[in-house]
Amino acid sequence: MKNDLYAIADGLTGKDIKLIRKKLCMTQVEFAGLVNVTKKTIERWEADKTVITGPIVTLVKILNDNPDILNNLKIPEKVYPMRLWYMFKREKCAVIDVDERGRRVKLHNFTNDFIKRPFGRLENPTFEQYEDFLESRCFPRSRDKMKLVLQDLDLPFYEPLMIIEKTQGKMAEDDFWIKIER
Repeated sequence: MKNDLYAIADGLTGKDIKLIRKKLCMTQVEFAGLVNVTKKTIERWEADKTVITGPIVTLVKILNDNPDILNNLKIPEKVYPMRLWYMFKREKCAVIDVDERGRRVKLHNFTNDFIKRPFGRLENPTFEQYEDFLESRCFPRSRDKMKLVLQDLDLPFYEPLMIIEKTQGKMAEDDFWIKIER
């Protein structure tokens, strides 16, 4: 088996960490949240004179070469009363802001993988497409003994959003699920 080599530094200094943080216009707290460490770790890295190694080296290289990547990862401000988080296992794939009264939908994808996007290649779904998506995350309307299933969920009738509130849109055949925030 061949060992591949990569054009990534062997390590960083505290000065390198501070430079990328400043380039991204982030505080220590914000940068800590981005790289999934504590603020104290960022403070220690920036104050220390030793070489910093580990995954942070690769991440700093990626951030330095592609600072616009943050625009896709940043969670947008909620624009409508309800927000659905479309998840794959623990990964945030998309947020869908919904105004049910106005029948409006705003989508923000966090991935370029169309399979992990709730609407695939579609960037601006209609309210009807949103309703179809909800129904796709539920058991079929034509399910045998549906009334018993609804009774188990303590629901009076088939309504996809109400079903998803109970089941999180989990399906037996995949690892996608939905978290609803009102």
